[in-house]
Amino acid sequence: MIMEKLAKTKTIYLALSGGVDSAVAAVLLQKQGYQVIGCFMKNWSDESGVGGDCPWERDQKDAQAVCEHLGIEFRSYNFEKQYRAKVISYFFTEIKAGRTPNPDVLCNSEIKFGIFLQRALEDGADLIATGHYARVKKEDGVYKLLKGIDSNKDQSYFLCELDQEQLSKTLFPIGEFTKPQIRQIALDNKLPVADKKDSQGICFVGKINVGKFLRDNIKGEIGLIMDMDTKEIVGKHDGVAFYTIGQREGLNIGGSTLPYFVCGKDKINNILYVAKGKDNARLFSSEVEFDKIHYVIPQKYWDPDNLSASIRYRQKAEVGKLIGNKFSFASLQRAIAQGQKIVFYNDDVLLGSATII
Repeated sequence: MIMEKLAKTKTIYLALSGGVDSAVAAVLLQKQGYQVIGCFMKNWSDESGVGGDCPWERDQKDAQAVCEHLGIEFRSYNFEKQYRAKVISYFFTEIKAGRTPNPDVLCNSEIKFGIFLQRALEDGADLIATGHYARVKKEDGVYKLLKGIDSNKDQSYFLCELDQEQLSKTLFPIGEFTKPQIRQIALDNKLPVADKKDSQGICFVGKINVGKFLRDNIKGEIGLIMDMDTKEIVGKHDGVAFYTIGQREGLNIGGSTLPYFVCGKDKINNILYVAKGKDNARLFSSEVEFDKIHYVIPQKYWDPDNLSASIRYRQKAEVGKLIGNKFSFASLQRAIAQGQKIVFYNDDVLLGSATII
C-alpha cells in the first residue's frame, strides 16, 4: 500500500496535442492520483520555411483549454529546430534516394520519446505519458510494448524504435480503451475537445497534400513510365522520388481498361515501373529483406516459432519466419516499399523493427 501511494504521487509530463486522445489521457492520469502537467510541443509552423499546413496555434489553445478545464499546469516547448534537423531532413533525404520513409516513427523515437522525454526529466518529471493507443507491461524486469486494445486504432507500429530506457519512463493511459470509449470519457468529463476530429497527415506537419509538399521542396526530373510486363513506354513522370510502390493516383496514364499501379522504381535511370491491375503479380512478394534489427526487447525473449510482422501501419501482422536479414511471410504481401519499417510481433508484443531494403 505504501509503494502504491508513493507511485501515485509521481509527476507526469503528459504530451498534449490538442486532440481528444491526449486530453482523455490527462483525465485518466488524474483519476489515478498522479500530478499531471500538460505539455504542448511546437515542432512545426508555417514559419518553418519548408511548407505544410500545421494548425499549431489552434492545437496549442485547445491543449491549454484542456489544462484549464482540468485544473492542471500547462507548459509549451518549442522543438522546431530539432524536428527539422532530425525528422524533416531525414524525410527529404530518404525521398530523394527513392525510398518511402515513415517520419512518424522517427518523430516518436527522436522527438517525443527523445528530446521531450529528456527535457521533461530535467524539468522534474518522474515519467512522461502520451495519447498513443499502445500499452507497456513490465515482466521479469523487461518492459514490453503491447498493441492497443482497439485493433482499429493500435499505434504500436509507430513506436517500433523505442528502447527499454524510453519505455521504462513512459505511460500510455488510453491503451486499454477503444476509441468510442475515449470519446465517451471526453463527453462525460465535458472536455472542450470532446467533439474535435482526429488529426491526419504527417506527425506535427498536419494534413497536407504529400505530393505537393514534396514537389515544393524537392527538385524532380522528368522521366519515363514503363509497363513492367510489356516493357512499353506508357507515359512520363516528374520524378521517381515522388511516387511509392502500390500508388495508383497521379500517374495520368490513360487508354487502359485496367488501372496502372507503381510496382518499381529505377532511381539511377529515372524510370518508373508500373503494372496493370491491383492484383498484378508484380505488386506481390512473400519475402522482405531488411537492414539490421532494432530490438525493443532483447532477442532472447523472442519466440521464433510465433513470429508475425507488419510492413505498414494498420496492416494486420502476418505470420512468417525470420531467416538472417530476411523475413519470409507465409502469404504474399502487396506493395512492399523500400524505406518503410517492418515491425515484428509475438502476438500483441512488439519485439523490434527494421528498415526494408
